[in-house]
Amino acid sequence: MTITTPKISTYQDALDYLYSFIDYERKPARTPAEAAHNLDRLRALLAALGNPQAQFHSVVIAGTKGKGSTAAILESIVRAGGYRTGLWTSPHLNSYRERIQVNRTLITQADLVALVNRLAPVIEQFDTATYGAPTTFELGFSIALCHFAAQSVQLAVIEVGLGGRYDCANVLTPLVSLVSSISYDHMNVLGNTLTAIASDKAGIFKPGVPAVTVPQPAEAAAALTAVAQQVGTPLHVAVCARDAATPLCWDENTERTPLPTLACPVPPIPRLRGAFQHENARLACAAAVLLRQHTTHPLTINDAHIQTGLASVDWPGRLEVVGQQPTIVLDGAHNGDSAYKLIQALQAEFAYHRLLLVLGVSRDKQIEAILRELLPAASLLVLTRSRHPRALTDLARLAQQGSVWYSGETLFTDDVPDALELAQAHATRDDLICVTGSLFVVGAAREALGVADVCD
Repeated sequence: MTITTPKISTYQDALDYLYSFIDYERKPARTPAEAAHNLDRLRALLAALGNPQAQFHSVVIAGTKGKGSTAAILESIVRAGGYRTGLWTSPHLNSYRERIQVNRTLITQADLVALVNRLAPVIEQFDTATYGAPTTFELGFSIALCHFAAQSVQLAVIEVGLGGRYDCANVLTPLVSLVSSISYDHMNVLGNTLTAIASDKAGIFKPGVPAVTVPQPAEAAAALTAVAQQVGTPLHVAVCARDAATPLCWDENTERTPLPTLACPVPPIPRLRGAFQHENARLACAAAVLLRQHTTHPLTINDAHIQTGLASVDWPGRLEVVGQQPTIVLDGAHNGDSAYKLIQALQAEFAYHRLLLVLGVSRDKQIEAILRELLPAASLLVLTRSRHPRALTDLARLAQQGSVWYSGETLFTDDVPDALELAQAHATRDDLICVTGSLFVVGAAREALGVADVCD
């Protein structure tokens, strides 16, 4: 198979080239084998690019919820310590360039075009007969690593895209591995049990590389512990300071040694709302401690750096307040657990009269679980959809599914800006409008409300 390189002159040309390959973010994978990134293929591609990943250190973060926020927090802490940082996350809200950042500065359009032009001839000569054609995600990841190397990054914070065992991030040998909160998502690929999901995410564990997680559901915790023991990964648990005196043991066999805990008092995080962000912050702080204690490549990160990093970090689209009177909150909750935590956070963080929900979901998500958690709290429901190919388009069917938990007024529109206008027209100054269900809907709302820094 020969891959012909088109002319790549503009930023849009570069995006068109990347999206011309297989893109499982836009077209969901149907099987685990289909979703699995071919790590041998990626290693061969990176070798052809000069192995840019060898020029900097990394940390890798897996998990179902909170891994993006955790990545942002840890990056902020490390940068406060004086290190030059890279940040790779997905998906993006308003610009592809959000995925690739150095010192929290987005890659420029010109740099992305230059890197795609560097990549394209390599792809044209790539051994697709042996490895198959790379995917859009693999190409983006490779570009990120090349950018980090070119920009003299010292530590890259890498968010896993999906799962762990077969994700692109698993070609790296990080200084520390992190696993954030685990719940049900991507079950068609990762499995229908927390054991299967957690086992896949634990695939990022490496022999001798310290790892840290948060308190998990028993089933997930046991799976993480089992994989860590099999691989030879020292696994720690980030807990509140008040819980540090009680070591955690997640195995029913009480003869096993309890897992060591890392007590991490978390200073205020003024720009990140919600109790769930404190759990993410504890995880990031624990990782910072492990980086400080690293036996071969310790980082000089002190408590003041941690405090500075937490004070300055922000992460759009997660309990993000973008309007007042009525209060407008954007949150990318897209599974049952995150929807539950969203409602808990809204009730704890805000005083409001009625909750008006602007809701759009992706068709491959746990729609019933999302509706079950969100709808009982709503006084008005505005159903909409993003322009993403995975968006659920049958809004009438969505309303029918939700009728078990909601019997109030429901409005429909295929356009997110129109959905916002409908909600605002029905709201009083004491109400709260929450846009949720999908990061793609949140991204469209940010653009419509004029709060997105870039939209390209």
